[in-house]
Amino acid sequence: MPLPPRVLTIDDVEALALGAWILGTGGGGDPYHKLLNVRELYRKGHTVTLIDPLSLADDALVAVLSNMGAPLVGQERLADAAFATKPVRTMETYLGRKFDAVMSLEIGGGNGVHPLMVAALTGYPVVDADTMGRAYPEAQMTSVAVAELQCWPFALADIRDNEVIIPRAASWKWMERISRKACVEVGSVAATCKAPRTGREVKDHGILYTTTKAIDLGRAVLDARARHADPVRAILDACAGKLLFAGKVVDVARRATEGFLRGRAEIDGLGGDAGRRFTVHFQNEFSVGYLDGEPVVMTPDLICVVDSVSGDGIGTDVIRYGQRVSVLALPGPEVFMSPKGLEAVGPRAFGFDLDFRSVFAEGAR
Repeated sequence: MPLPPRVLTIDDVEALALGAWILGTGGGGDPYHKLLNVRELYRKGHTVTLIDPLSLADDALVAVLSNMGAPLVGQERLADAAFATKPVRTMETYLGRKFDAVMSLEIGGGNGVHPLMVAALTGYPVVDADTMGRAYPEAQMTSVAVAELQCWPFALADIRDNEVIIPRAASWKWMERISRKACVEVGSVAATCKAPRTGREVKDHGILYTTTKAIDLGRAVLDARARHADPVRAILDACAGKLLFAGKVVDVARRATEGFLRGRAEIDGLGGDAGRRFTVHFQNEFSVGYLDGEPVVMTPDLICVVDSVSGDGIGTDVIRYGQRVSVLALPGPEVFMSPKGLEAVGPRAFGFDLDFRSVFAEGAR
């Protein structure tokens, strides 16, 4: 039985931003500026309603939304609710009909909050689901791509007066290539409306209840802080995760290229990990982690780097020398553990010649 619609409180939104930043595995954009936008919209009397995906009619039309681009650039081009809504209206004009609801492409980072800005302005409800269960950098790295659903049409808009519609593409990878080039041309940050999904497609192929998961995770961290308990332990308990390493960031190398933020961070161990080094690589999001030169964690397991004291997520765009961090692994959605899922998001999709082995597999250390 579907749950009734739920009007989110501003406390829910605050918890969502915190939980989504952790689930973003370093990407999806810092949610802070989008949180500020939603706070302002609520102050003006707007609200957001969250709906159960199972309540969608099979023929409902759902807008799948996100920002696209390099997270580092997103620090300079700040979020804006009207800007986020532009590609939705572009897509509606192209389709000749209105949407029934909006949802996140990815629950990770700022993109987990992104649809709330659009929902507050338009009145559309937000579906409690996404297509990644985290954040990934490319169009083909979604549950709907793994299911081989249609990848087009696609709408993109920038902060000026540029709007792009891609009416067709040969494949999800071609959609990624074409849209990424357009994103780079408009400054490596754009608001997007991905291929619309029907209610039936969301129910069958979406990753369900991830908005609620992020809210509950954020609340667990906030509760731990209020009780002066360990927020890192709260994350692990809430998500059945594992602590992999704790230390201090000693080096970061990153560059914005081709619409992505690529690089690595080096972490020297503290406490029980003293004398060891953890290296984590990223392409917008953390993708593979090495302990003393040996690969120990890799996508599609979630690699989350968080502040060891506060439990706040740390993005690839803001990780820096001197931070005390904990590296966590959280279980990834089952859809990405399949052969097709691993082809899309396994370590080889990020350029690492490694066979995936989950931290959570029987016998894993």
